[in-house]
Amino acid sequence: MTTGTPDYRDSGLEFPQDFLLGSATASYQIEGAVHEDGRGPSIWDTFSHTPGKITDDDNGDVACDHYHRWESDLDLMAELGLESYRFSIAWPRIQPTGRGPANEAGLAFYERLVDGLLARGIRPVATLYHWDLPQALEDEGGWANRATAEAFADYARIVGERLGDRIAVWTTLNEPWCSAYLGYGSGAHAPGLMDGAKALAAVHHLNLAHGLAVAALREVVTNDPGYSITLNLHVIRPSGETGDEAARRIDGLANRVFLGPLLGDGYPADVIADTAEVTDWSFVKPGDTDLIAQPIDLLGVNYYSTVTVRMWDGVSERVRADGHKDMGGTPWPGSEQVEFLEQPGPYTAMGWNIDPSGLEDLLLALHRAYPELPLMVTENGAAFDDVVTEGPHGPVVQDDDRIDYLRRHFTAAHRAMAQGVDLRGYQVWSLLDNFEWGYGYSKRFGIVRVDYETLERLPKASARWYAELIRSHRIPA
Repeated sequence: MTTGTPDYRDSGLEFPQDFLLGSATASYQIEGAVHEDGRGPSIWDTFSHTPGKITDDDNGDVACDHYHRWESDLDLMAELGLESYRFSIAWPRIQPTGRGPANEAGLAFYERLVDGLLARGIRPVATLYHWDLPQALEDEGGWANRATAEAFADYARIVGERLGDRIAVWTTLNEPWCSAYLGYGSGAHAPGLMDGAKALAAVHHLNLAHGLAVAALREVVTNDPGYSITLNLHVIRPSGETGDEAARRIDGLANRVFLGPLLGDGYPADVIADTAEVTDWSFVKPGDTDLIAQPIDLLGVNYYSTVTVRMWDGVSERVRADGHKDMGGTPWPGSEQVEFLEQPGPYTAMGWNIDPSGLEDLLLALHRAYPELPLMVTENGAAFDDVVTEGPHGPVVQDDDRIDYLRRHFTAAHRAMAQGVDLRGYQVWSLLDNFEWGYGYSKRFGIVRVDYETLERLPKASARWYAELIRSHRIPA
């Protein structure tokens, strides 16, 4: 039973001392240096250089220049007191074409990064894949091609052999829902395809890649890390008489098609039936579900907002407010007749509704379904239209709306824990303002501002607020 203020603005809530508090980034969004030290092109290099795909035709060529500024960025993390740092490794830095021997310069960069984190007492949480597939693999079919999953296992083994004595938590994939459906279905993400059958094949091959990678890591890692995957599970609210059917369909495509095979239950029969006109699922080979269902130690949960659904009546204009950029395709193969209704506000700068109850509901639902599986919030945060003002000691960003957002979501996490959820930590998205995928540099999620002209870092008020939460393990008053 939830107790506390209805608006999730509780005060004085304390987290256990072993609750891991950190922040998160992704390689293509912050690193830049896309042509340096042997890095090969990724699908996001290609996509962002295709006119009309990204707001203002922005790209990640420079991004936050973290590749050159990593040491001062680590000093900033230490100054804020981060206990962990969730970063991703760029596959095309390790294998420029996605196959073959390791690129030593790429491995050396991440080795310096990890050693720098450890020297500052910050636990490394490494994500092997945050969407920057080597372009050469996409040219062979990308995630719609089974061979990409097999190549991913080889890549995981290479990274594990080099860093497998130092990583605290390995995450195989970040948000495979986005990689599959936004990349191959809706056209909103790289590689920008609009093919439902390829999107569903990508779902399976991403699941398979996870299982193969966990097995490969276990063969070479020498310390005792946690193994995980991070999912952006959808919190779905049904509306009206047809809401339950719409919610079933979207829950299948968004949540159960990953949770089922990953956690040993296989693919849901209703999803296969719903998508029968799109694909026959012949890409699932005998034994695949056993390969996918590798034991994991932790499930990463990314949460930002909720969706409300009902079935479309086929007459009125279909509402498509699912929170994703509309490029003409659909991320919902076989369920295009579902409507996504406008959510009640308030909203972030992304147009996403702010609803901390959704995080509490999600954590509780996962705990009830998988009571033995520990969870971690691996991303939560918000984009707002930050304003730089001049303070008595220089420029400041007084981002009270972001502080309020984080306060309410930390409260939601605390309430879930009070009801028995085994939640191990919380990684705020994002450490730095960065390249926000299809929106380029127009959206700022960071608790640290990046001036894209000078690349200067400026901790916002939210960074100082979060530093106090980390120091005390208590939500600041």
